Amino acid sequence: QVQLVESGGGLVQAGGSLTLSCAAARSAFNINAVNWYRQVPGQERESVALIATSGATEYADSVKGRFTVLRDNPEKTVILQMNSLKPEDTAVYICQVLLGGSWAAGRGIQVTVSS
Repeated sequence: QVQLVESGGGLVQAGGSLTLSCAAARSAFNINAVNWYRQVPGQERESVALIATSGATEYADSVKGRFTVLRDNPEKTVILQMNSLKPEDTAVYICQVLLGGSWAAGRGIQVTVSS
């Protein structure tokens, strides 16, 4: 079973930046699609950025222009670059990756933005 390892979260002041990474350890498959979503307790899960199987990227309106999603197939890693962070971006961020024909998800990583 493929294990996804997330890193890069933490505490940052409003206006700052963080880069989240999600690595697919021991996978022989290419990353065909990516979905980064976030979860705040008591709220619905929100998809913030994705790379479709076509290669097209989509962003939630709340992060458009501030977040960038990337994938590196040789390194089996997906990246979420987050700039101009706001307190309302505080959440647990979770990556989902389509490896070959199967989806795998990370455990989530906390991002906290202080005002």
